[in-house]
Amino acid sequence: MMRTSHVFLLGALALAACNTSSPPEPTPEARSSSAPPRPPPFDPKKVTLDDKAMGTHVVITTYTTRELDEAAIRSKLDKALAEIRRLERLMTTWRDDSEISRINQAAGKQAVAVGPETFDVIKKSISVAERSEGVFDISFEAMRDLWRFDENKVEEVPSKADIDKARALIDYRKIKLDHDAHRVMLSKPGMRVSLGGIAKGYAVDAAAKVLAAEGLASFYVQAGGDLYVRGKKPDGSPYRVGVRDPRGQGPNDYFAMIDVTDHAFSTAGDYERAFVKDGKRWHHIIDPRTGYPAMKSRSVTVWAKDAFTADGIDDAIFILGPDKGLSICEELDDCGAVVVDEHNKVWVSKRLESKIQMLRDPTDGV
Repeated sequence: MMRTSHVFLLGALALAACNTSSPPEPTPEARSSSAPPRPPPFDPKKVTLDDKAMGTHVVITTYTTRELDEAAIRSKLDKALAEIRRLERLMTTWRDDSEISRINQAAGKQAVAVGPETFDVIKKSISVAERSEGVFDISFEAMRDLWRFDENKVEEVPSKADIDKARALIDYRKIKLDHDAHRVMLSKPGMRVSLGGIAKGYAVDAAAKVLAAEGLASFYVQAGGDLYVRGKKPDGSPYRVGVRDPRGQGPNDYFAMIDVTDHAFSTAGDYERAFVKDGKRWHHIIDPRTGYPAMKSRSVTVWAKDAFTADGIDDAIFILGPDKGLSICEELDDCGAVVVDEHNKVWVSKRLESKIQMLRDPTDGV
């Protein structure tokens, strides 16, 4: 009955329109029929690349879009991973033919020409050393065969005599740079450098640039403790990054969370490469002033505009401790840090006070 009345009404309106001199207003039904069709619903799919590079776990994540399906996305993620591995070949100490290895092989003999990327990372490393009273020093590699926390792990504390002998080779001021020719020389025979404390951040940023150039506006790139986040999730919500509990149950056990957009995170902790002996924790973040693991912090998480900056200063803050270390962040634009000190106290720099969500106190323990 209602349908018949509705049809009749439309007929009456059409008839009335024929008797007027002006064109009729389109009905709602007519307007809707002339509008462009609505696109079908779209449900973005999370796409993750999970692999290894630079001696650590690499995760790159984004979402499909209406224009890019999973296959197209994966080819772009592969390009980002290839960029990380390209930089690894230049800067690793695990290959004899890398640019860093060639610098080490020529220590005390001659300068070595390197590419602009390796040169820039070394130059940045020296800048961080100068800013941090020399506690971040890439020539700490002289300690490599004494403290063994990697594949050659040995749960032994070296003798003080051996530590003092190796420590005599640690001095960033003896790394000489020729800025015009991109040449690097270690002035003292036996010196060694390693970019393990800063190169991952540089590589994360490089991978992020690849993804941005490929047209991706929302993603994150993580290499070990170094992370860069671009944009927001497809639903408009920010990515949330957890601050790991250094004495917690594992990498997904967080005591705080921070929303991150277009920023980097880098964490230095005494829990990944470490051992406990005689009731004391020994770990891989060496204070070059003593030759022993730094003991003023348990973890440091740095929030910065890029991963290169965050990775470059987290170790320095860790070694100096919160009293001195947090000032490094405060002196930089768009930078903040969260520190768990040796007594399990949490320190939060001013720029992060309004951004951090504390879930609980970190777990105490050795």
